[in-house]
Formats: sequence, structure tokens, C-alpha cells
Amino acid sequence: MNNSSWQHRELICLILYALVFYVIIIRRSLHLSHDHYRTLYGLRPGWIGGWYNDVSDAQWRNFRANLPILTVVFGIFTMVANMMRAFYHLKAKGMSFVWLLISLAYLLYLHGACIIFVLSIAVVNFLLVKIFGKKKYFPFVLWGFNIAVLICNRVFEGYRFSSIGQHWAYLDNFRVTLRQISFGYDYHWACCSSRMDQKKHIQSCRKCSSGQTCYLLLQERNLQNNNFSFAVYLCYLAYAPLYIAGPVLSFNAFASQLDTPQKNYSLREVAWYGLRWVFSLLLMELMTHLFYYNAFAISGLWKQLSPMDIFIIGYGVLNFMWLKFSLIWRYFRFWSLINGIEAPENMPKCINNCYNLNTFWKSWHASFNKWLVRYMYIPLGGSQRKLLNVWVIFTFVAIWHDLEWKLLSWAWLTCVFFVPEMIVESAATSFQAPSAFGEFVFRELSALAGAITITCLMVANLVGYVIGPSGMNWLISQFLRKEGLPTLGGMFLTFYVGTKLMFHIRDAKQRKD
Repeated sequence: MNNSSWQHRELICLILYALVFYVIIIRRSLHLSHDHYRTLYGLRPGWIGGWYNDVSDAQWRNFRANLPILTVVFGIFTMVANMMRAFYHLKAKGMSFVWLLISLAYLLYLHGACIIFVLSIAVVNFLLVKIFGKKKYFPFVLWGFNIAVLICNRVFEGYRFSSIGQHWAYLDNFRVTLRQISFGYDYHWACCSSRMDQKKHIQSCRKCSSGQTCYLLLQERNLQNNNFSFAVYLCYLAYAPLYIAGPVLSFNAFASQLDTPQKNYSLREVAWYGLRWVFSLLLMELMTHLFYYNAFAISGLWKQLSPMDIFIIGYGVLNFMWLKFSLIWRYFRFWSLINGIEAPENMPKCINNCYNLNTFWKSWHASFNKWLVRYMYIPLGGSQRKLLNVWVIFTFVAIWHDLEWKLLSWAWLTCVFFVPEMIVESAATSFQAPSAFGEFVFRELSALAGAITITCLMVANLVGYVIGPSGMNWLISQFLRKEGLPTLGGMFLTFYVGTKLMFHIRDAKQRKD
């Protein structure tokens, strides 16, 4: 039997296993939701088939409730901005003023008088960049100021007017730390570093040679000094479509597209992108009406369930989180695309198609990953200090999300799992299978490693976002006792099968390319 025939039969078996797995998961999830809905928090009367709707997640609940007003507001903003660009033939400077006025009005509506704090921090950061931007020690100044702002923001729960009087306590602030650091570094490199050979890149890059513009070229493009003006800087910080929860965009990439709007997406492709988003929203509505995964996590009721049901809830929560963030990020990216600014796509791959930590983080918050690589990983030494850099970077990611032990535990757990993977991956790249049998053994070992990684990834995310560090010992004890061992074995087998399926998907894409 040749290798191709064996892989074809293996694929059929894997697909059959996956179908049975999802039938079991869906059936048991429906029973759990039906049996426990009376005791779950965060359920509201729904609009599908008389079922309740799980709106227990505050972030999703707020986004869903404000979706109509956001759509109207961004529709008006888009019409005004594009009309001004078309009628007055505005370029970077002109469009920066247009979006600055629109975005400041937006910020004033969101924050009210607290916009003073946002602008004050932005002004101080701009002055530091302009004064120290050409100095070798500038990165220490930039990071020192923004980390201090970030920590103060966490310690004092934002920069509130409640310190002046309790009747001002409803006012809050929004952090723009990542954009401030991006502006500072891009200005520093424009002044001190050598420029990328753009012609050579265009010749070697498949996307750029086809007439489009890749993100690397956008963020490495040589900008003139007038692009680093206060107006463009403030426009970048407050750019309305990406301000609340859009993908992270470097300053260079943003300023480049102010002058020349993105051409990678045609109007038809943008419309199709929006339609796909609507389909995803309907899928989310169906999911939250039928499966109350997040409500189980919020209510703490999952602690009373069997190990099998705990696995189902944990797996369901991760899929809910993936779909939630995908909808939120792509909604704001859609409006940015209409206005001529292309931001990196977050979550380009499904959560169920990632079998190692490296791929997972490149595919989850992909735009943030690009930011971390450009402004942290490379300045810290890149691959030469990879094992050390991962600890610094994930600690920063935890602090940026929120200054609490639960997220720090998530970050350090991820690093604990990440370091062995990097060591094994480094050894695997130098391994050459001497025969077909050696290749088969290597593939099986890789699948086992993928199953272990997915298990570790689930544990890290459950600790960080659901049970906290105090619940980790309890979770482990549930699966290591006699009743939990069969579930643990079945879970590991499922992840092994899932990893093998991902290998087939990867191979199919490689053959297509």
C-alpha cells in the first residue's frame, strides 16, 4: 500500500471520528443547557425558538447591545470622511485633520470630560518622542513612561474624575499605550536606522509583486518627517473605527494609508467580508441560544459537574471566546477597510486548527502578535534570546490586559509550556527522516506533541480566564482521580486525532500552493 493511499484512508477515519466527537459534544451540551438553565447567571429571554440567550459575558453583552448605534455612527463617519476625500482630493495631511475632528467628537461622546486625561497623556508622550527620539537611550524613556501610565491606569482603575468628586465617578479613560509606543519607535527608527530596500522586497514578495501591498511593506515604508506631525499622531491614537477594539496597527502602516488608501480589497470584497461577518453573527446567536457555556463558567456551576462535562464546558468556553473576539475585531476592521485603512486580520485561522502554541498566538490576536514582534521581540534580541524574551513579552501582555494574578498566572503558565515546545521545535527542524518509516514515526510523534500542547493550552486559558490560579489544583485533581482518567484519555485521543486532521489540512494547502 503506497503512502498516498494510506493517508487517504487515514483521513476518512479521522473525519468519522471527528463527526462522532461533535455529535456527542453537541448532544451533551444541549442536555446540560436544558437541565441547568434555571440556576445559571446571565441568561435572558431570547428570540430563537423560545430558548434563553446566554449574555453572561459582559464584553459580548455590551457590544451586542450597542451594535445598532455603533453601525449608525460609523455609517455617518464613513460617509462624511469619504465625501471629504473625494470632493477636496485630500491626501495624508488633509485626511488626518478630517479623521481627527471626527474621532475627537467620537471620544468626547465616549468619555465626556475624561478626554482631558487621554489628550494630556498623548501630549506628554508626543513631547518625549520629539525631544528624546534621536537619542540612543530613547527606548528606555518611551517604555518607562508608557509602562508607568499602564500601571497607574490599573492601580487607580483608570484616570477618573472621582478624585475631584463622586458625582464625576462615571467618567473613565481608555488606554492607547500600544499606539504611543508604536509612534515613538517608528519615529526613532526613521531618524536613526537604515531603511528597508523596498524595491528588493517588492521583487521577492509574492503579494507586493502582484500589485498589492503587504503589511510588512506598509510598516517599513519610508515616511517623510511631516508624517510625524502632532495632527497625524493624534489622528492615529484616536482613529474612530479602530479605537474601541480594532486590530492593532503600527503608526507607519496607518500614516502610509492616509495618503494612499488601501487597494488590496475591492469594494466587492469588502462587501463580501461584511456579509461573512453577518453570517458569523447569526452563528453566534445560535450558539448562545443553544449552549450556555459561558454562563456555566460565570456561575461556577461547572464545579458540580462530571469530568466529561467539565471538559465540554471548557472546550465550549474557548470556542465562544474565539467567535466573540472574531466578531468584535472584524466588525471594527470592516469599517476601517471601508475608510481606506487596512489593519491586520486577527484570527486568520480557526481555534480548532492550531496544534502548537506558536501557531495559536500568531492566529489569535494576530495584529498584536505583529506588534509584539516588531516593538518587543526584535529589540530584545529576537531569536538569539528567544527563551528569555518569551517571559518578558507574556508578562507585558498580561499587564496590558489587566494587572491581576489570574492573568499573570496565565502568562507564566503559557511560558512554562512554550519553552519546551521551542526547544523541541528547534531540534525537529534539524531532523531529517532517513526513510518512509522514519517519516511516519516523526509524524506520529509530532501528533502526540500536538495533543500535549493543545491540552496545555486549554489549561492555561481556563486558569487565566475562568477558574483562576486557585482552581488549578482542583481541576487537575478532578481529571487524575479514577472517574476522571477515562475522560483524560479520551480528551488526549481527541486532540491527537484533531492534530492529525490539521496535518492533512496543512498538507492540502501546501499542495494547492
